[in-house]
Amino acid sequence: MTVIGLDDTDSRTEGMCTTFAATRLAERIEAAGGSVQRTLLVRLDPAVEHKTRGNAALAVHCDVSADRALDLGADALAMAADDPRTNPGLVVADCDPAAVPEPVADHAEAAVHELLDVETARRRIADAGFESTAVGNGRGLIGALAAVGAWRAFEDWTYEHIAYRERDRWGTERSVDADSVFAAADRHYPTVWDTVDHASGYPVCVPRTPCPILYGIRGDDPEACRSVAAAIDGEPVDRTRTFVTNQGTDAHLRSAPLDALTDGSAYRTDGTVVEPPETREGGHVFLTLADGDTTVECAAFEPTKRFRDRVRALRPGDVLTVCGEVGDGTLKLEKFALRDPVQTELVTPECPACGRSMSSAGRDQGYRCRDCDTHRDGKVERSLARAIEPGWYEVPPVARRHVAKPLVRGGFDGPCHPER
Repeated sequence: MTVIGLDDTDSRTEGMCTTFAATRLAERIEAAGGSVQRTLLVRLDPAVEHKTRGNAALAVHCDVSADRALDLGADALAMAADDPRTNPGLVVADCDPAAVPEPVADHAEAAVHELLDVETARRRIADAGFESTAVGNGRGLIGALAAVGAWRAFEDWTYEHIAYRERDRWGTERSVDADSVFAAADRHYPTVWDTVDHASGYPVCVPRTPCPILYGIRGDDPEACRSVAAAIDGEPVDRTRTFVTNQGTDAHLRSAPLDALTDGSAYRTDGTVVEPPETREGGHVFLTLADGDTTVECAAFEPTKRFRDRVRALRPGDVLTVCGEVGDGTLKLEKFALRDPVQTELVTPECPACGRSMSSAGRDQGYRCRDCDTHRDGKVERSLARAIEPGWYEVPPVARRHVAKPLVRGGFDGPCHPER
């Protein structure tokens, strides 16, 4: 068995994307008489500065020799080598993908959580006895090695069936019938998810970039993904490929307390809301979460749309679990769980005689009714009407990160309120 990993082949000048490079590589392997067991689409750390869009690395699991795989893989790198902003990398491992050396699997897991350096990747490649080649500064070797180690590193896998456009249509407006997309998506939901966004009316599966992809259908069953794709009307499809992927799995999240969060990684953490949510310029919503003496600002940015209303409904004293990437000290919310909502609030008492709101009697002297001369020692508790229930809430499909797990996939500790 041979594993070929590649990364950083998203050529902006040619509209290239790494999934297309891996598809072409798989086709060349098959044309050369080899067989492809699977193609992996591995989403890495979404906070990496040098990423292109979804920060994907690819792996092809096949049965050609390592030498032949290296030759065929070099052709895939050449498709992006003309773009000076890309630094493609290729790694070839002559071993079963489930039996790569443990440091390689550790590298894959780390690459989903944090920024890694090229020299460390080169050393791990050499230590494992793998072959490799790279263009430019070789940064693509980091992701390529991560793709090689991913099958051993991760357990939760989903699928994406990608349809590609004819070459002369790249860079032009896509022709896809939205009604057929929504109809097919509804028939196969929730097995197939994040195909459309009902509230905005947008077919999420259709990219807005000038890449070769016509649409990508994601879900938990490959046949269901292909069925949705087959029901979509639109421009001619040039070729297709179904990928096994860590998309929709939350592989990027690490559990940590608030005082352990650092920039450039994504976390699942707990805390209590200490200030009312604030809507700032641009429509972004911010709240402050605390755990002991540690506070962290959390943000629901404007592109998360209606999710911001969920955040606005939170109150000081609410206990939350929050998930998201940390950058510049701010946690960018992907989803949250309301664990223990505040049920009451302290309000100025009403006069028991006349029903009017009482007035302050002075500092530390409680409240009194100036008309009836009644007195109360302080504010009183009143049941608080809440616009939000306990449970998990998430950004809508149109704003979801590739690697973030949709609530509809299940496995969450508490009630879920999925977005469609």
